[in-house]
Amino acid sequence: MATDLQIATRKVVSTNPATGELLRELDCASDVEVQAAVSRARAAQPSWAALSSGDRVRVLRKFQRLLHEHKSEIAKLITQEAGKPYVEALLTEVLVVLDAARFLIENAAAFLREQPVPHGSLAMKAKTGRILREPHGVIAIVSPWNYPLSIPAVDALAALVTGNAVVLKPSEFTSLIALKLESLLHSAGVPKAIFQVVIGDGATGAALLNSEIDKLIFTGSVPTGKRIAQAAAPRVLPVVLELGGKDPMLVLEDAEVDVASSAAVWGAFVNAGQACLSVERCYVHRSLYEQFLDACVAKTGRLHVGNGMDPQTDVGPMIHERQLRIVDAQVEEAKAQGARVLAGGSPLPELGPHFYAPTVLAEVTHDMRIMREETFGPVLSVAPFTSDEEAIRLANDSEFGLAASIWTRNSKRGEAIAHQINAGTVMVNDVITCFGISEAPHGGVKSSGIGRGHGRFGLEEMVRVKYLDTDRLPRMKKLWWYGYGESFTRQMEGFVDLQFARRLSARVRGALKSAGVLRPPKF
Repeated sequence: MATDLQIATRKVVSTNPATGELLRELDCASDVEVQAAVSRARAAQPSWAALSSGDRVRVLRKFQRLLHEHKSEIAKLITQEAGKPYVEALLTEVLVVLDAARFLIENAAAFLREQPVPHGSLAMKAKTGRILREPHGVIAIVSPWNYPLSIPAVDALAALVTGNAVVLKPSEFTSLIALKLESLLHSAGVPKAIFQVVIGDGATGAALLNSEIDKLIFTGSVPTGKRIAQAAAPRVLPVVLELGGKDPMLVLEDAEVDVASSAAVWGAFVNAGQACLSVERCYVHRSLYEQFLDACVAKTGRLHVGNGMDPQTDVGPMIHERQLRIVDAQVEEAKAQGARVLAGGSPLPELGPHFYAPTVLAEVTHDMRIMREETFGPVLSVAPFTSDEEAIRLANDSEFGLAASIWTRNSKRGEAIAHQINAGTVMVNDVITCFGISEAPHGGVKSSGIGRGHGRFGLEEMVRVKYLDTDRLPRMKKLWWYGYGESFTRQMEGFVDLQFARRLSARVRGALKSAGVLRPPKF
């Protein structure tokens, strides 16, 4: 019997993408185990929510201290399991989470405080109103492998500090990092039932979606996000979906080429291009086009590709061979359709099965898949434009709308163009780093998803808003209750005129007409 159960248990394997080293093999949580985790979370959540916001903030402060103390160990684990250079793990993951904790420590209590609602209507002056923000209950987080600490942790901390319980299903490629996050949170004082990790594959995620959760936060692909939205619709289950991007970079004719080209190279190749905010489409004014390409090619040629634990490494491996094949197929198709390969353009099998050369493509067009589908690899595709209007049209010609950047020496001009770009975030003279601004909302439009994370908007996603209304004259019947009649109708017409008539004389007549409004209701 035990043998049969072992055979039936699904497994996930954590490996180092740079070396192929087996880090650990783990059992997938069964449907029964997922349901049990959610049940434990639901039972424990009211006690967690009953704590004061100050008590929960103190737990976050301890978590922040522990994360800082273990920063090197955690960054090393991220490099081992996700492949990115150690310094990137430190800056784009550990630092981002430390600062997210800082933001919540500073702002959560004020955010959760009851908010008075003034009443402007004369008819409602005897009432007081307040906005209450209450936790959803159990929030499920399904997170990806590309930023295996910062993406789930930022959402989890916001959910926890607002009084929710969290069940996290990490990517099957980066389970160990999620388990480390769980360990740190428990050590900081988060009860074990309030933050739980369920390890597994797609079936595990489906089981979590179908459990008795109160909200789901998902980061991943567009097809999976659409399936989640369809599954959530019959239950009217609220969801936040961050589904990736095809971010454009617009380099105007007055841009500083040296700065913009460095930004393009980093923005396209950071984390081996496996970032939702990667520069995947670069549009450069024709007057700068060749100069810009030359600069990008020269800087790409100086990048060191290798194991992320080597301090000289700039670009690490891709997470798995399947993703590398997707990138290679898009590059080969673009070449066949007339794109010029100026740097890279092929895998690097001498380094290992997951390495792909940082690639610069020129003469790309929107007829090519590499300019329309998310590439999620180390490829910088560059095309020319001749006017601001053309650049804006090209930037908006995409099903995605996560972020964009505009490069110009004239900030006001850049901001004016930013207003015309369909994206959740537009940066002027910077790329990607908006994700590290804890106060700034993160999320997109169109196929890039719905909802927002980070900052106050991210906190709003973690609560239900309740309006509390209290009448200050509880022993008085309301004048608008039954007992209408012809006289009361005339009085109400006058009362409306008193408040909203355009001319003063009409308002005065309305006041006189409504003078009898204080008659007692008939019943």
